[in-house]
Amino acid sequence: GISFRRGVLLLTAGILSTLDEEELLSVIGHELGHLRGRDPLLLFALVSGEFILRLTVLFPIFLLSPLLYLLVSTFLIFFVAKFFEARADLLSVMKVGKPKVMASSLRKIGAQRLRVEEASKLGSWLRWDTHPPLYFRIERLEAMTEPVVVKHPLLESARDVVRGFISALRT
Repeated sequence: GISFRRGVLLLTAGILSTLDEEELLSVIGHELGHLRGRDPLLLFALVSGEFILRLTVLFPIFLLSPLLYLLVSTFLIFFVAKFFEARADLLSVMKVGKPKVMASSLRKIGAQRLRVEEASKLGSWLRWDTHPPLYFRIERLEAMTEPVVVKHPLLESARDVVRGFISALRT
């Protein structure tokens, strides 16, 4: 949804049976962080803005190599979306507290994905996915000390995501 009044949060039987109460609260905090940040609306604006730019200003570049343009623009949109996911983690920790509990929930939810990411950290950043790699999110959460107070969560999250990506490039 685009706001708290228009948002809907669905919890699957799988997540209810997998996570304990504190972990579930952290995950709900993450999802509410998306609503608080109006992430669906921002992603829609980002995609719409790219489309308008493609048809106007960037049209000559698009004509030179449509496939390359679409690959690069989609990667950039997905990369920016990673900022919103990292911010939702941060907002959850700021409201609910317990960053290590949030990390534990991510470990349980994404156990298989974590094994795949271990094979290639850079590859996990380059996937067509709006989420940062789980290993990055877990390491970030485990490095946090309580209480977590951040003045600009989106800027902090964007900086952390860029640093995480650069770190993966170096390995």
